[in-house]
Amino acid sequence: MELNGKVVLVGETEVFGTNNFKKRNLVIETTDDQYPQKIQIEFVQAKGELLDGIQVGSMVKVSINLGGREWMNNKGETKYFNSITGWKIELNNTAMAEAGGDPFP
Repeated sequence: MELNGKVVLVGETEVFGTNNFKKRNLVIETTDDQYPQKIQIEFVQAKGELLDGIQVGSMVKVSINLGGREWMNNKGETKYFNSITGWKIELNNTAMAEAGGDPFP
């Protein structure tokens, strides 16, 4: 699945736990919808390096995987969580040109 949008935030790399799990967040405002949405996308482990050089304001196309999991808390209640994980990102110069903007802000 792919999302197109304008970069709103490029997060710093966060490191978790003793196994040094790495995560980096990207937030884009979608441009394909009648009502644009701000979507947070996680890039994990080495994929976080894909965000190096991506700047706020850039138009991008992000390839994502949707994930979900079930979790039971200590009260026995079942909760569900979704994740959006990015695995590829491309500057979308065509969308920027159509919008009349500079593809390299």
